[in-house]
Amino acid sequence: MVEELVVAGVSVAAVGLVYVMAGARVVKQYERGVVLRLGRLRSEARGPGFTMVVPFVDKLRKVNMQIVTMPVPAQDGITRDNVTVRVDAVIYFKVVDAADAVIQVEDYRFAVSQMAQTSLRSIIGKSDLDDLLSNREKLNQGLELMIDSPAMGWGVQIDRVEIKDVSLPETMKRSMARQAEADRERRARVINADAELQASKKLAEAAGVMSEQPAALQLRLLQTVVAVAAEKNSTLVLPFPVELLRFLERAQQPAAPAAPASVPVVPAPEPAAPAPEPAAPAPEPAPVPVAPASASRPEPIAGEPVAPEPSAGKPIAPEPIPGKPIAPEPAPPATPQSVREQPSLPETPLGQSPDGAKSRQD
Repeated sequence: MVEELVVAGVSVAAVGLVYVMAGARVVKQYERGVVLRLGRLRSEARGPGFTMVVPFVDKLRKVNMQIVTMPVPAQDGITRDNVTVRVDAVIYFKVVDAADAVIQVEDYRFAVSQMAQTSLRSIIGKSDLDDLLSNREKLNQGLELMIDSPAMGWGVQIDRVEIKDVSLPETMKRSMARQAEADRERRARVINADAELQASKKLAEAAGVMSEQPAALQLRLLQTVVAVAAEKNSTLVLPFPVELLRFLERAQQPAAPAAPASVPVVPAPEPAAPAPEPAAPAPEPAPVPVAPASASRPEPIAGEPVAPEPSAGKPIAPEPIPGKPIAPEPAPPATPQSVREQPSLPETPLGQSPDGAKSRQD
């Protein structure tokens, strides 16, 4: 009888020990336990340490409360300025409510990963290439807000989001390299021009000082000769005055050839324009003896020049003297505009009598 009681007691103790061992749980310091009794959430999450659950009735799920580091896969996208880029990032988050992380979402890690990829593609399309390369802090903040908004309902808090790398096409890399090289070259030219300006100002000041003392220019020339001769070369420098070169240049110029004597050209006589009559009446010319029109022309004598017959209304030009140039006929004086023109009297042409009969000078 005693033996049966001992055996029964040992059996009960063994069953109790097995029951206790089946319901014993240990929750770590960085974890929280969510108990579901018959599929229903208990009010409080179990803290760290030893805890008991009802075997075959309660189900304990442990949730890690540490900060999780999750890499976001690289995403291909087109920026706002139509540049194809490949961007990858990393996200840091932690669970702040273990019950919501178990109840509100099936797998909070997968949900956060998919939300991070979607937000990264969206932020790429809204940004320019220059912002992706130089203004990453602003993009990181925008990406964090885009992921944190839906994650708060899952009991997850986004701690930080960082864009890791931005991959560009090779053609874009070469274009950016050429742009950077051109910018550096521009800055180098500006610096060089500024240096030339400062050097020219200093040279102008030095020239002003040397102009006051001409001997200073000779001393500077001697210093240049010494500097050239200090090197081991076969160059020989001889100062040569510039004034002597100018003198030799003027001496080598040929004299200008004398202009040939020009022969005066007598212009053909032209009918003189009628000059205005003076205010006082001119004296009448003496009558010229005329021959009758029907008289025959005398025969020319051998050895004497024959005078041409004057035409009616044309003055007789004097005969040229051999060996003497013919002087041009002086032009009639210009009539001032202030004198009023008076009506001209009819003139009697040379070689015609007042009564209109044609005559010839003997």
